[in-house]
Amino acid sequence: MPDRNYKFSWNLIGDLKLGRPNLGSSMRVEVYRLMQFTLRDILEAQFGTQKTDEVFHSAGKLAGMEFYKAFFGHITEFNEFVKVLQETLRELGIGILRVEQADRVKGSFVLTVSEDLDCSGLPELGYGVCVYDEGFIAGLLESFTGARYKVKEVDCWCTGGRTCKFTAETE
Repeated sequence: MPDRNYKFSWNLIGDLKLGRPNLGSSMRVEVYRLMQFTLRDILEAQFGTQKTDEVFHSAGKLAGMEFYKAFFGHITEFNEFVKVLQETLRELGIGILRVEQADRVKGSFVLTVSEDLDCSGLPELGYGVCVYDEGFIAGLLESFTGARYKVKEVDCWCTGGRTCKFTAETE
């Protein structure tokens, strides 16, 4: 295994009160998207779109699992999990989550995220861009339920929708 400088740890987030006493934890969406899409551009140029999507999905999944541990690991009831998740995503400016359909027995969900951090307001591109979000949602659901999930974006701002819609099915 190669040496790793950036194995994820919440320590990499840092002490924002100490490090950013004037600017705080807020930044504009354009800056986040600048980082995301320049990184995607370089990765796609070097490794292709498919591999880049795999990397973004894997990163999203890791983020979802770590996010779950940090914010929701104490929650055991599904409705409470959804409620707190909705509040947290909104508070952090990630998006506005709605559970459109839920069959907990089958492990099947349809979720929407409005005002999505990754794509809301982008031009129509003819393809969805929320691969990171697919992984993020999978990581959250897998962490809460203990089952593996395949999450697929079925509608995106960039495909003409005005909200991102995801299906989630147990594997």
